[in-house]
Amino acid sequence: MDEREVGRLWDGNAETWTRLARAGYDVYRDALNTPAFLAMLPEVGGLRGLDVGCGEGHNTRLVARRGARLSAIDISETFIRHAREAEERDPLGIDYRVASALRLPFADAEFDFVTAFMSLMDMPRVETAVAEVRRILKPGGFFQFSITHPGLDTPHHKNLRDAAGRTYAYEVGGYFDRLDGQIAEWTFSAAPEEVRRAVPKFRVPRFSRTVSEWINLLVAAGLVIERAEEPCPTDAVVAECAKVQDAQIMPYFLHVRVRKPARSAA
Repeated sequence: MDEREVGRLWDGNAETWTRLARAGYDVYRDALNTPAFLAMLPEVGGLRGLDVGCGEGHNTRLVARRGARLSAIDISETFIRHAREAEERDPLGIDYRVASALRLPFADAEFDFVTAFMSLMDMPRVETAVAEVRRILKPGGFFQFSITHPGLDTPHHKNLRDAAGRTYAYEVGGYFDRLDGQIAEWTFSAAPEEVRRAVPKFRVPRFSRTVSEWINLLVAAGLVIERAEEPCPTDAVVAECAKVQDAQIMPYFLHVRVRKPARSAA
């Protein structure tokens, strides 16, 4: 599957995704994934940053509120429209553009840092996207991204729950099988059933890669791995949002920060 088809699929998801996420149904993002990502993020006040695969702009705005001067791109025109509308209502100085991560419309060494919240794993030719990030980073700049955890987001996976509905284990299989654009259909499980019935399911292309493949493509791009995290909700978080209890059993997300060497030929 090529990037044009991926873009068409995500543009088809964007209207419903924005509506449900802004209604509070993306609970794994709000209760676990984004807070953990921001806790790992270095100081960005006064820095020039780019958010790759920004969606409707929720996370971009959180980074901007930390004092960064941000641009953001997404392949979906609908997502960018919603992001720009939010910027008009509450200006934070964010420059949103429709663009592909495989061809970033920016000059070499233009940015101090780049973020990508849960976008890289949905891209074909992700090694090209990573090379583009390296190109537009200043020497010494960092790139921090989150993805679905490769060890859990396998072709076969099943949540095993006890009689009380609490997850006690996760069944996975096909870790080494290659998915190249196969489409998964799902929606936010936290949305009430009547809401889920009223909207189309998301159609998300899947591109599977092993942990070693992710590490090797970062190394091949000339980036230095600096930190990695696998967010796990505390008991206090689960008490506030019971839906994320299963993330205490298996890591749903992988966060990685890499840095472009300070002395670089490119």
